[in-house]
Amino acid sequence: MALETPNHTQTVAGWAAYDSSGKIAPYIFKRRENGVNDVTIQVMYCGICHTDLHHVKDDWGITMYPVVPGHEITGVITKVGSNVKNFKLGDRVGVGCLAASCLECEFCKNSQENYCDQIQFTYNGIFWDGSITYGGYSEMLVADHRYVVHVPDNLPIDAAAPLLCAGITVFSPMKDCQLLESPGKKVGIVGLGGLGHVAVKMAKAFGHQVTVISTSPSKENEAKQRLGADYFLVSTDAKQMQRGKRTLDVILDTVSAKHSLGPILELLKVNGTLVVVGAPDRPIELPSFPLIFGKRAVKGSMTGGMKETQEMMDVCGKHNITCDVELIKPDKINQALDRLARNDVRYRFVIDIAGTSKL
Repeated sequence: MALETPNHTQTVAGWAAYDSSGKIAPYIFKRRENGVNDVTIQVMYCGICHTDLHHVKDDWGITMYPVVPGHEITGVITKVGSNVKNFKLGDRVGVGCLAASCLECEFCKNSQENYCDQIQFTYNGIFWDGSITYGGYSEMLVADHRYVVHVPDNLPIDAAAPLLCAGITVFSPMKDCQLLESPGKKVGIVGLGGLGHVAVKMAKAFGHQVTVISTSPSKENEAKQRLGADYFLVSTDAKQMQRGKRTLDVILDTVSAKHSLGPILELLKVNGTLVVVGAPDRPIELPSFPLIFGKRAVKGSMTGGMKETQEMMDVCGKHNITCDVELIKPDKINQALDRLARNDVRYRFVIDIAGTSKL
């Protein structure tokens, strides 16, 4: 493990957290040369994910400092390796959570690279050459082309950036639950944040009746009027939750704070499925009775493989689905992270990387 290798000769300006205070500051570092399987990307935009917040503060105890966050990256290709056939100079592309995998296991061979035992992430991972990976809070990125996707021409490249994590995180379980090809289901979305608002848009585009479950009554009008949700339940209102019992076929839980799954499970029909896609830093509560008496299933899901990520981008292009974003300059990253910790964003911060002056 090393910050860089002798092949890291390209000087890059970026932004990093140096310790568990989580404060972001300018950081000059080196990236590898563009290899035969690589593309070099001028980073235009990078979304700020809740995972970034966990990593910069070392909430999960795995951070390798200094850490350059960012795995919701969109930009333009400026260099192409000799083995790369599916990308060319000037292509609008995206890079999500994945930087490398073994390429040989059953999951890699079945386009489920995200479940490979040897998966390495776009930042705070260990690349094939032994170096630590750095993410999209930087002016350029070198990526293996097998972990890069095309961004549809009709999608604005800034609002498309969070699709690389938030979008695929909710798309994958929807596809797994057959929601893409079977319209008319009753779908619940827990939490109306960066993940939840995209999930509402997708579920509606796929032809389902959507119920948003939230702790914030103030979000009802936005959920219904702006995002198109059909119903809204305040999860702390016992009467509302009682009225919603046994009404939903599938629920996606996007909440990243500790909470109990019991009341949410009661909203499912018999044989219903709850998919957990949020990542709380403490264990969530899972009572047994709502499972047993409703023959319900609880499962998890993380992002998606590369084939599925490209499919998600193409589907978003077809339905004109993007994220609702608030653009910021890099000098506002710390304020954005502080606001994200308070859920004070509608619904995703995106850093305007290319609009900044050189450090």
